[in-house]
Formats: sequence, structure tokens, C-alpha cells
Amino acid sequence: MEKLSYWKKEKLLPKENDYIWNIPEQKSGSVAIIGGNSQNFSSVIRSGEYIFQNYPIKDLKIVMPDSLKNKVPPVPGTIFCPSTESGSLADSPLLKSSVKAADMSIFIGDLSHNSATSVAIANTIKETEGPVLLARDSIDILLSEMNDIIEKDNLFIIASMAQLQKLFRAVYYPKVLLLSMPLMPVVEALHKFTLSYSLTILTFHEGQIIVAQNGKVISTPIEDTNYTPLSLWMGTLAMKIAAMNLYNPGEALEATFAAI
Repeated sequence: MEKLSYWKKEKLLPKENDYIWNIPEQKSGSVAIIGGNSQNFSSVIRSGEYIFQNYPIKDLKIVMPDSLKNKVPPVPGTIFCPSTESGSLADSPLLKSSVKAADMSIFIGDLSHNSATSVAIANTIKETEGPVLLARDSIDILLSEMNDIIEKDNLFIIASMAQLQKLFRAVYYPKVLLLSMPLMPVVEALHKFTLSYSLTILTFHEGQIIVAQNGKVISTPIEDTNYTPLSLWMGTLAMKIAAMNLYNPGEALEATFAAI
């Protein structure tokens, strides 16, 4: 197999422990987790509980639509923002200010698939200077708005190959991703894509967890991790990636891989 200079096949990064040790003992940093709709809010609650219990986050905000006010027990840090008629997040100053105030914002999904919510999330991201992580169905609802946010600095995307395939089409990227592709062409495509756009991507293909950023690619066999092809997308990994990048700013590729 041809050796690609930009592709590292790793089990552990040499500096991995350094990134883990950078997690402070004292609570610091602010995180906003955004998601939920009137019918489903489990991912945002579960993700908030996980990151609160496992990382020293000083200020954690759980941002949900106000259609959930009578369905979710009131807990400190919960922010209910205006909702659409379908019960998902609507465009509002409160949504934007809640995200802008965070050092790291995670759009964790369970968002209604409607144009109003898509525009609301896209507008919020465009006005946010801090890092933003997109996971689960937040990627799907943003496809129609992706051209407006793909150029954002400090953008992280945790996506399946099927979602990346749609993302490439949404931004009219000339390379087509196929689910049947061998690993090497996928790595080459991610190399070129992340040279064109400054985002950090994590995906899974042919038994490999793949991280790509700034043209560099790292992969590791999923069998050498604690994840399964299903658990990758449950939200826990998204929280780990957010925390590792919060405490290791400017080292997106290595910090994201260390989270695995």
C-alpha cells in the first residue's frame, strides 16, 4: 500500500498523556450544549450529565427550546429559548447570546428537521467566535445552510460516512465520497477537504476511526478503543472531544484524537 506522508496510523499518540494531563484540577471553562425538541431531549440531558460528572467544567449551560419547560425538571444551568411551532429551537437573541458566552458550544442533536430551526442554528453559529462542535442530527439539519458555516474557524464535525457524503454534496465539493470506497481514497479525500476548509472531522470507515484537520489525517482501529460502531455516535465521544479541545486550544487534530 502506498505510504501517504500526511496519514498517520496510530494506536496511541506519543503526546496523548500530555493532552490528558492538561485537564485542570480546578473547575474552569464554559460549555453550552444545545439540542432537543418537544418530543425528544434525551441526548442533550445525557450529554450534559456526562460532561459535568467527568470534566471540571466551571459553567455548564444546557440550551433547549421552551417547549420543554413542562417536561424537563428544572436544573441549574438550563436555558429555555424560544421555540418554533414544531417545538424546536427558533432564531432568538437568547439562543445566540447563550452560545456566544460559551468557550465551547456543542450542538448535540434531537433537533426538529425544519427550515426555521436550520436557519436559527446556522445564524447562531455564524455569529459565534468560539469553537463549535456539530454531532448527530445537527449535521443533517444544517446541510442546506452548510455553505454559510463551513468556513468558520474552530468548527468540529463528528459525522458518519453517509453524513460526510451529503456534506460534500451540500458544499458542491468536486470529490464524491462513496460508502463502498476503500480506506485510502477516503483518507485522500479528507486530506484535500480539510486543506480547503479549516474544520476538524471525525468519522468511521472500514473499521477505522479517522480524524482529519488541516490536511493531516490520523486513524486508529476501533477494536483498539472502547467504542463500537454504534457507541461512536451516542454523544459521549462528542463530550470528550469538546473537553479535550477546551483544555488544549490550538491543537485540534491531536486533542481530538486523544479524546478517542
